Amino acid sequence: MSVDEIYNAREVSDHLLTGGQPTEEQLRAAAADGFDTVINLAPHGGRTALADEAGLVQEFGMTYHHLPVDFDNPTEGDFAAFEEVMTTLPPERRTLLHCAANFRVTAFYSLYAMKHLGWSLEDAAAFRAPIWDGSDYPVWAAFISQIERTIAPCLAPASELGRKDACPCD
Repeated sequence: MSVDEIYNAREVSDHLLTGGQPTEEQLRAAAADGFDTVINLAPHGGRTALADEAGLVQEFGMTYHHLPVDFDNPTEGDFAAFEEVMTTLPPERRTLLHCAANFRVTAFYSLYAMKHLGWSLEDAAAFRAPIWDGSDYPVWAAFISQIERTIAPCLAPASELGRKDACPCD
């Protein structure tokens, strides 16, 4: 069993893998591959959810963060909680970031990367595309646009925007 077999798995870097819900065997493989953190954005009780994911992750020696995001109602507060966890992770940690099918995760991570890692709107859209293309989730399109509008002023240096003040994202 390999972490590459996680549903909709996408390797972002040597330190970050995103995907859908891993199985118990895939979590075990993640621990064996040196992952030390698991972040889950899916609510408990979903069709593919594990009965005690937190317990399994801890049993395998990894740290677990559960940030349940209602698929039908993602909020700015959900994104803020995600940002808080992501910004406190040491950069050398290997992290498995998942939800049920990698929709929530690719949306949240692409927005996080725009705000904190210098990704452009195009970079973020390209990252989401393999998962999101062909889907029709208006609530998510609205949520992503809303957060992008908040982040957009931060993408260019203040001098290029004619601003003298700090970025509103800071």
